[in-house]
Amino acid sequence: MQSTLTEPRFSTETGVAARIAAIATPVLADLGFRLVRVKLSAQAGTTVQIMAERPDGSMSVGDCETVSQALSPVLDVEDPIQAGYRLEISSPGIDRPLVRHSDFERARGHEARIEMAAPVDGRKRFRGSIEGLEGEGSEARVKLRRTDAKPDEPADVWLKLADIAEAKLVLTEELIRETLRTAKAAAKQRGGETEGSQAIAARHGRFAGEPKPPRPAGPKLGRAKPAPSKQPFKASRKPKSN
Repeated sequence: MQSTLTEPRFSTETGVAARIAAIATPVLADLGFRLVRVKLSAQAGTTVQIMAERPDGSMSVGDCETVSQALSPVLDVEDPIQAGYRLEISSPGIDRPLVRHSDFERARGHEARIEMAAPVDGRKRFRGSIEGLEGEGSEARVKLRRTDAKPDEPADVWLKLADIAEAKLVLTEELIRETLRTAKAAAKQRGGETEGSQAIAARHGRFAGEPKPPRPAGPKLGRAKPAPSKQPFKASRKPKSN
């Protein structure tokens, strides 16, 4: 299956995170990116993490900045969260979540942790190497060669993508090497950022702002300013003085 902006995710959000995902998806698509995940946490008050990527799986520090600057005012207008929050745009990272058929295609041969929504042969959690895929749409399945199988359990298992609650790559040396090779190739193809900045993005790519004040009383926010180079890309947005 070819990676595209419109390729559906089999793993989606609920509640407020689902509303944010619905707002973010068309904004990302207009910029040439697609949504990986929306996650809300209690870090720094409330943090809204929006994980995004290009269809080829790459996401540079500059890409994170572009998305943040485009998405932040849209979220301000739509106002999906009534309380103040911190917006963080990030790349999927090396040990990335697997949320689409193409994610598993690119991850062939690498190790993953998978949790199913319902038990398969009496268990929900599996760990092993991604060996293959078959089928399309809701019938698509991934073959996992298990590294967690007990002596009396089969080494291989087929898991339906539609029934996966969460899947994530396991960080290994080979995965790191391949990710950095891919990032370098993507940077050369676009004629943009250097290998160094792509490597940083693969590990830490993000663009974060300070907590947004509750609306409607909150002051207007200024533009983001880049952090020093060779560090995870962050930015602070401070209220303008009266």
